[in-house]
Amino acid sequence: MTASSESSDMSVVPAAAASVLVVEDDRGIASQLVRALARGGYQVDHVVTGGEALRWGDPDVILLDLGLPDADGVQVCRQLRQRSAAAIIVITACGEETDRVTALDAGADDYLVKPFGLSELMARIRAVLRRVQPGGEVIRHGPLVVDLRTRKVTVAAREIALTPKEFDILECLAADPGRVQTRQDILTAAWDANWYGPAKVLDVHVAALRRKLGVPGLIETVYGRGFRLGDA
Repeated sequence: MTASSESSDMSVVPAAAASVLVVEDDRGIASQLVRALARGGYQVDHVVTGGEALRWGDPDVILLDLGLPDADGVQVCRQLRQRSAAAIIVITACGEETDRVTALDAGADDYLVKPFGLSELMARIRAVLRRVQPGGEVIRHGPLVVDLRTRKVTVAAREIALTPKEFDILECLAADPGRVQTRQDILTAAWDANWYGPAKVLDVHVAALRRKLGVPGLIETVYGRGFRLGDA
């Protein structure tokens, strides 16, 4: 995953200045996560071991790698759940169904397999925060306002009725305006990572979304790459 830059006309307001604890012994991955989350407006801390995670305070979200140097990650997850109400997102290279089930049964709220995209991670964090925090999160970009808790969208104070898939596509693009989201990024966010349907389904939904928003140039096509939210 790679961190990306913010657009000057966009504001992202995480619910209640949410705090995230990154539990990851790979310092290269951890540094990217910390930078990206900090740019997204989160309060971020990083620890390397399960013992440090268990001794930490009470963050809103814990990103937990299972391959820790001092303890079994699943056991750490179980102990964290016993002592904390934090949302736990497991991040690991182990993607087998049995691994997912074991982690979820141990108390994880979500499970993300490496490598993963930044936009997907941010969407997962927003999703768990909507479950554990009141108030949600609002993304503003020019005349566009996306309320992620209520799933309401307005353009110049006019509410726009979107289908669930249209909203998911817009949420993916609005998470980082100006950054190109590949077709696969959007399909993963709006459908799932194992989507094998026709690629044209995305074009149909994007076309409908553009018509409903009614702002020329807001959703830009970057040929050969994907789509991005442009200046409005």
